Amino acid sequence: MRATYSFPPGFRWGTATASHQVEGGNTNNDWWAWEQQPSRIALGQSSGLACDWWGGRWKEDFDRAASGAQNAHRLSLEWSRIEPTPATWDESALGFYRELLRGARERGLVPMVTLNHFTLPIWLAERGGWTNEAIVGHFERFVRKAVAGLQDLVDTWVTINEPNLVAFLAHLTGVFPPGQHSLTATFNAIRNIVLAHAAAYHAIHEIQPQAQVGLAHHYRGLRPANPRSPLDRWIAHFREQIFNDAVAIAAHVGSLRLPGATQRVPKAARTQDFIGLNYYSTEQFGFNLLHPARALAVGTYPPGSDLSPSGFIANVPEGFWHALRWANGFGIPIIVTENGIEDADDSIRPRYLATHIRVLWRAVNFNWPVLGYYHWSLVDNFEWERGWTQRFGLWELDAVTQERRERPSARFYAEICRANGLSSDMVGHYAPEVLDDLFPPAGEAELTRLVKR
Repeated sequence: MRATYSFPPGFRWGTATASHQVEGGNTNNDWWAWEQQPSRIALGQSSGLACDWWGGRWKEDFDRAASGAQNAHRLSLEWSRIEPTPATWDESALGFYRELLRGARERGLVPMVTLNHFTLPIWLAERGGWTNEAIVGHFERFVRKAVAGLQDLVDTWVTINEPNLVAFLAHLTGVFPPGQHSLTATFNAIRNIVLAHAAAYHAIHEIQPQAQVGLAHHYRGLRPANPRSPLDRWIAHFREQIFNDAVAIAAHVGSLRLPGATQRVPKAARTQDFIGLNYYSTEQFGFNLLHPARALAVGTYPPGSDLSPSGFIANVPEGFWHALRWANGFGIPIIVTENGIEDADDSIRPRYLATHIRVLWRAVNFNWPVLGYYHWSLVDNFEWERGWTQRFGLWELDAVTQERRERPSARFYAEICRANGLSSDMVGHYAPEVLDDLFPPAGEAELTRLVKR
């Protein structure tokens, strides 16, 4: 059957990027220092020139986004450029972001700006970063400067990207700087992130009352490896509470609920005008009494999962439905701030995109207040501790020559954006293997009924 899953007028279709991953030459933050240390980044790689946005190549990439019918773009500011040393400001850096944001608007791309996307200025990292409560005041000062200088170009702000990942990967698993392995440091970081977000939220609304402000939450689908096992169900639920729920609930009701303690953070209550949702995949967890420490390790995917080339992401669109349902539970507008898959050959991305957009339509069709979707990412970029080994871009990047090459998924996404919907013709062309799942063929009785009509 030929059909189209249509989205409401004005729905925002965009892509997402982050400053350190695309700008290049960000030498004054903790991630650049981290990249210089042996064995921190896959294959000893470094961000280097990245996508050369600081050199001006954002212009051609924004041209590509606009020609692909996108009407929005999510990007981030690099704190270490704007405030290179404490309370000193680089006005030329702020001027760069003004030019970039103006360029986005001139191309019909409504900007959403993230104020902190993983990186910290070196001077702040050396003082303890997110584990030092002084960061709350430092972040508020930076936010006031940035918002005051850019408010005429931006009306939608994300304070902090994926606060749960920041806390867990930097302070528990140690794959982000500073590479700690401390549950206490992790919980301290979570608390300070909540306080910093709350301070930023109130500061933004003081400067720009009509602004829309939220967090970008990384929602990870979590399942028990054995649904019949009470221990497996318990560990999945435990991880759900501390990983998916803690920060989001704190920013909703002003209460930070962590194992063994509940802390009141009243300034954080009702500090989300929308909930930003980053969803990539769903994994499973089991609890082994002989190895209890593994309860907080990385999960696994069931045998037969539809995996990305490195096995890093499984295509689990039903997990996206659970993520959207979780977000809808907060009773505020939802923006999908990231969704995508690493796939250099573009072999799995088309069906990943098709199946997830179909789930997105289902949520919209349920009248859930989903306002937009930002695909990760516009162009291949530096993927943190995984370096250049994973390729998330709709556009392929040669990091040496800076050449961009269009992937089929870029054309697929452009058709979705242009039509403001997902059609059976698109899926049949780009992802025919999932056509019957997304647009089930009519049976003989249904065909007879349609012919008689």
